[in-house]
Amino acid sequence: MKKTLLAALPLFALGAAPALADPFPGADIAQGKAMHAEQCIECHARQFGGVDGSDIYTRLDRRITTPSGLAQQITTCTTMLNLDLFPEDELHLAGYLNQQYYHFK
Repeated sequence: MKKTLLAALPLFALGAAPALADPFPGADIAQGKAMHAEQCIECHARQFGGVDGSDIYTRLDRRITTPSGLAQQITTCTTMLNLDLFPEDELHLAGYLNQQYYHFK
């Protein structure tokens, strides 16, 4: 009996783990992808290389390491470049970038 209980314990622990939360709930990924193509690619390709500017997201020394860091960087770009994006637009961009490149949980 004791062996059976101990063997089942890891399985119980896995089942009891809370589901990982989406760091950008409510983000419209398709809308974020379209905004990224319209607002971000030209600048990123010019500054960091790659046909679509994706080298900024995949470089070895990337600075963005948390969901909040990603959200802050998007806000910084929006402000510095006068993009006139609404907070929900930034959310959509963050959701797309997270799904495509960062995979934060």
